[in-house]
Amino acid sequence: MTREEFITHVEREQEVLRSFLFALCCGNKDEADDLAQDSLVKAYLSSAGYQDKGKFRSWLFKIAHNTFLNHRASQHYTENIDDERIKALPLGGDGEGSEPYEDLYLALCTLPPKERSAITLFYLTGYSIKEIAQITDTSEDAVKKQLSRGRDKLKEKLKPLSPLPRGGEPSLTPNP
Repeated sequence: MTREEFITHVEREQEVLRSFLFALCCGNKDEADDLAQDSLVKAYLSSAGYQDKGKFRSWLFKIAHNTFLNHRASQHYTENIDDERIKALPLGGDGEGSEPYEDLYLALCTLPPKERSAITLFYLTGYSIKEIAQITDTSEDAVKKQLSRGRDKLKEKLKPLSPLPRGGEPSLTPNP
């Protein structure tokens, strides 16, 4: 892959990559930006070995996902949300200056990294279960379990924050 081809691909995928990492980092923009930069550097350095067998986006997301997991492991992160951060955020996301999805990011932050990755890849980026399995180096059955567990946990976390739709159950499935 030439430098120009790499730049063209990155320009096309950069925003969705940052959104993916932003969600994985529970809304921590600085951490997400750092990981995006690290991921892009790693991708560029290994771009000579990139074989156009699949989507560039999937290849890039695999690098970003591994960068995220390695970063978390090296920092000895705990997946608990800081109490100060919870107190600083308005519940329901309707306070002045609040970001529209803060509650979702906080709920995502309570998920184990594998479930958080599966949920984010499936709902934020629209990857199929098969593609998620390839990106995360797991089986399709494992991805299905991660999605199911993640949805169940998110429903429980978000239930008190939003009114229920007519059916009485919160829905985390994409609208048709």
